[in-house]
Amino acid sequence: MQHDPAGPPLGNSSLIAPATASSNGSTRGGEVVVFSEVSKRFLATKALQDASFSLDGGMVHAFVGENGAGKSTCLGVLAGRIAPSSGRIEVCGEEIPYGDPRRCRQAGIVAIYQELTIVPALSAEANVFLGQPLSRHGVLSQKQMRRRYVALCEEIGIPPVPEGAAAGSLSVAEQQLLEIMRALISDAQVILFDEPTASLALQERAALLRLMRRLRRDGITIVFVSHNLDEVLEIADTITVFRGGLVTARGERSAWDKTKLVKEMLGDEAGDRLATELLESGHEAPKVPHARPNADAEAILRLEGLTVPGAVEGIDLELREGEVLGLGGLVGSGRTTVLRALAGLEPRARGDLWIDGRKVSIPRSVRQARRLGLALLPEDRKGQGLVLQMDAMNNIAFSDLGAVSRFGVLSRRRMADAAVAASSEFGFRPERIGELARNLSGGNQQKLLLARWRYCRPRILLADEPTRGIDIGAKAEIMGALERMAADGLSIIVVSSELEEVCALSDHVVVLAEGRLTGTLTRQESHITPSKIMSTAVGLEEAHATA
Repeated sequence: MQHDPAGPPLGNSSLIAPATASSNGSTRGGEVVVFSEVSKRFLATKALQDASFSLDGGMVHAFVGENGAGKSTCLGVLAGRIAPSSGRIEVCGEEIPYGDPRRCRQAGIVAIYQELTIVPALSAEANVFLGQPLSRHGVLSQKQMRRRYVALCEEIGIPPVPEGAAAGSLSVAEQQLLEIMRALISDAQVILFDEPTASLALQERAALLRLMRRLRRDGITIVFVSHNLDEVLEIADTITVFRGGLVTARGERSAWDKTKLVKEMLGDEAGDRLATELLESGHEAPKVPHARPNADAEAILRLEGLTVPGAVEGIDLELREGEVLGLGGLVGSGRTTVLRALAGLEPRARGDLWIDGRKVSIPRSVRQARRLGLALLPEDRKGQGLVLQMDAMNNIAFSDLGAVSRFGVLSRRRMADAAVAASSEFGFRPERIGELARNLSGGNQQKLLLARWRYCRPRILLADEPTRGIDIGAKAEIMGALERMAADGLSIIVVSSELEEVCALSDHVVVLAEGRLTGTLTRQESHITPSKIMSTAVGLEEAHATA
């Protein structure tokens, strides 16, 4: 098969060693990974059923399917993170041990998951070299790690984080890039990417895809799980489709187009109809317009001069009842900081805030924000949103326990009824209401967070990357649910790296760049498009006046 050209060199640091020269002895081509009747059960759930296939070396293999289809379970088994219930896996002709990630890493398998493994208090370079530090004469060498980190940033094509900055202060996108760099400095034969571009802006995605081509050229085998079908069709050599825990189809890239992939992923007549809805506009996000609010209506939220030192400065915005306001811009533009400030998570924030025409202080805690009717759907659903050890019912109901108690005593029946009613709107199956949140797919976890706020009904929802790492079917459900919530009077401020989603949902888009407002696009004045958002972000298009 002809590979895509690797493109121009990414740098001269030569930090990424070719796989063909590895001490593990793998070579380009041939079967590097072989699955033989691999299955995994979680209680009554068959997450993976008799998966049997092989992956050739020096190629990019894409796993696609809906959330819960089995692709991430398959990835976890290969990485040693999940022990299969039955079957065997061979890497470079040797069987890998069950459920032993250290041994799998020694075999040359490196995994990069959606759930980040960053140590927040450590520097960027310390996180990159975590577990494999550089030292001189037995003493940790911070300078050497910093030099190697900066050189690797240059090779990938991204700016290095300022020296001394804690990784916990970085955006999710920046933290994920640290994980990718951590994998690159190891002697990896197989690199597993689980939704690596879900939080990356267009330029960062392009840089990562270039890097994947470079790794493929050097003989490294890449397994790529993604819900972005355009990326899959652009970068993959072979595509494997999962549905209901089964491998339902495999083939070379040339055998697929987006329509075939969506229909194979969904697999029924309803899937055919949904595929048509999703594909006819050329985007993965459906456009379901809600009844647009009156532009002359009183703003329920008005923000003037929002400033968070070092992050955003002088941000103004207004939000009306039932309106969806998008925040557009690149990663690092300050979009998430604005949401965090309104949610009470930025104690250094200053500015003027009005709710229902009454001037109030910018909240200094989540409790204060909730009292003002503001609720945050965070970008990191596992680290900042869900209690993974709790079941789905409790994750929904604990936002307002008073509503499901009598005389101070909680009623599990009322909790279950309320949780099912709130979650069913988002397509969450009632029989899974008792499952632990940690055992649910990314799509179902996101549905729990949305159901939580549907249950306690805030006035304003701050939605940060609401479809991050979500499959195409769940994305349609969540987008449609947000539209319905807005139609019911909920006001929403949304941030998404998928600019098509921002355009599809928003009545207005406030565009940010480097922490400053560069313009406002209004649907009443003209059609909002990703190109207009990008042009406004970089100063190529004059801002439209806010209606």
